[in-house]
Amino acid sequence: MVLLRLEALTSGDIRGMIESIQWRDVVDALLVMYLVYKVLQLVRETRAMQLLKGLLLLMALYMVVDVFELNTMRYLLEMVFQYGVIALLVVFQPELRRMLETVGRTRIADLNVFNIGHFDANAQKQQWNVAITAICNAANSLSRSKTGALMVLERTTKLGEIIKTGTVVDAIPSVELIGNIFFVNSPLHDGAMIIRGGKIFAAGCYLPLSDNHEISRDLGTRHRAGLGMSENSDAVVIIVSEETGVISVAIKGVLTRNYNTESLAKLLNAELLSDGADAVSSEKKEPFWKSRKNG
Repeated sequence: MVLLRLEALTSGDIRGMIESIQWRDVVDALLVMYLVYKVLQLVRETRAMQLLKGLLLLMALYMVVDVFELNTMRYLLEMVFQYGVIALLVVFQPELRRMLETVGRTRIADLNVFNIGHFDANAQKQQWNVAITAICNAANSLSRSKTGALMVLERTTKLGEIIKTGTVVDAIPSVELIGNIFFVNSPLHDGAMIIRGGKIFAAGCYLPLSDNHEISRDLGTRHRAGLGMSENSDAVVIIVSEETGVISVAIKGVLTRNYNTESLAKLLNAELLSDGADAVSSEKKEPFWKSRKNG
């Protein structure tokens, strides 16, 4: 049937369809496409990107529900879409404000539609290998000298809003550089270090504190900040205690302790360079609320 209809179309019909398209429609479509692209470009460095993915999944679910006429589910989703917009405006007010500020600061020369970066997976993996070695050796050195440290290893959840609270470094990690950043007299030692793509991207950053009431009172602000960051993203957070030198790691809201160079390297390789299946081993560390000692 489709072939018959296509054969029935004459060159005059096709030319008529093309001529019926107004230039305004083309400009309108291009502007909408460009606007969507710039919005995605602005939110991809923040946690709002994860929210956008969730909204797209809900929209896909709504279409499926509508096709199969599941009335109750359709009603619930309609309520979510109707009242969820207001909730999103309140929750993501800081991100929306920063987005509008970014638009206001944008110059005409910065409007590059084809600004698409090149991603080399092999180079990225190699960079992470170098970074993991430096991080583990630096954590061990900081632990021995009882120098407090807070390192956030970014994964899929982008931490652009956290990076803006600190100072951009953009350097290849090394034991000496990490040690200098967290040295007691360094201006950046009190904040967190953000490691993105295997490079030290920023330092001196402020992290959200955890709201978990089960946290031991013996744990200080550094541990609460590291745990809070792991609750708000999928980042791997490494904390070195200033009081005891104990190395802890926070992942997905769970803080585990008592790592050394080897066990930390094993964890980071499993979390960052594989699918994460090897991260849980037979010698799994106990969560912080079950540990007897707190660093």
